[in-house]
Amino acid sequence: MLKIGEVSLKNRIIAAPMAGVTDKANRIMAKSFACAMTCSEMISDMGLIYGQDKTQAIADTQGEERPVSLQIFGSHPERMAQAAQIVENLGADIIDINMGCPTPKIVKNGEGCALMLDLERSRALIRAVVNAVRVPVTVKMRRGWEDGSKTFLELAGIAEQEGVKAITLHARSRMQFYSGLADWGLIKELKERSGLPIIGNGDIWSAEDAVRMLETTACDAVMIGRAAMGNPFIFREAVELVENGKRIPSPTMEERIQTAIRHLELACHFKGEQVAVREMRKHFSWYIKGWPGAAKIRVQINRAQTPSQLIQAIS
Repeated sequence: MLKIGEVSLKNRIIAAPMAGVTDKANRIMAKSFACAMTCSEMISDMGLIYGQDKTQAIADTQGEERPVSLQIFGSHPERMAQAAQIVENLGADIIDINMGCPTPKIVKNGEGCALMLDLERSRALIRAVVNAVRVPVTVKMRRGWEDGSKTFLELAGIAEQEGVKAITLHARSRMQFYSGLADWGLIKELKERSGLPIIGNGDIWSAEDAVRMLETTACDAVMIGRAAMGNPFIFREAVELVENGKRIPSPTMEERIQTAIRHLELACHFKGEQVAVREMRKHFSWYIKGWPGAAKIRVQINRAQTPSQLIQAIS
């Protein structure tokens, strides 16, 4: 059984943090399909410190199946330490430091993947967070800023020295964003050099990909991101194939519809109907990907103003 610090995971399939996607409703759906651990959307250190309502809502884990990781981002060690204490008090089982986000609005502030350009600041930030909390701290990083860079090896070494309990490597550079292919060889290299649990991330599009990454890199777990959008079934499929060597049938159209409706009900419960309908339009569009007539259905989804109209669009 994989352990991150004192936190045990029931299998080796983990959900990636994704801004605007992995809210509470999404995490509950992932857990219902056997995902071992979920992670919040990235949470601003300043939003936590100043008690912004939206930030507090993102960090809410009440009633969720454990474990849940809360991911924080920032660039100042003292503020990040304070933010870590806040999310620990809010119920985080694990605190993840974002050192991989490539988006311009994040990196221009020296946050996310920009921290890979300043390893001394990264060290100070990691040390401050680890020393501020009792729960395990993890770091999610990329290979580095530029194509061909291997900054991840040095940063992972720093993280291990400073008491981090696991590392997730998205095997792309910042310059790649999400294009091209993830270099799984880097995950293998990190696993060979590090004494920490290594979670591989990047280009897991199927249960077979999850098995292949585990076998070719020897990583301890795999983290699934974009492939799970509108497709929480991938967690169950990956767990069955990885743990039991069993391929299970793809979900029927009716199962997809009922799963989307359950997701919508959770979103309405946590956010109210108006916000939920607006945010769930994209999720419903993901749920119907590949369906006959999906383009026409998507038009109806985007016109929906109420939960019943959303349900009618896919039914």
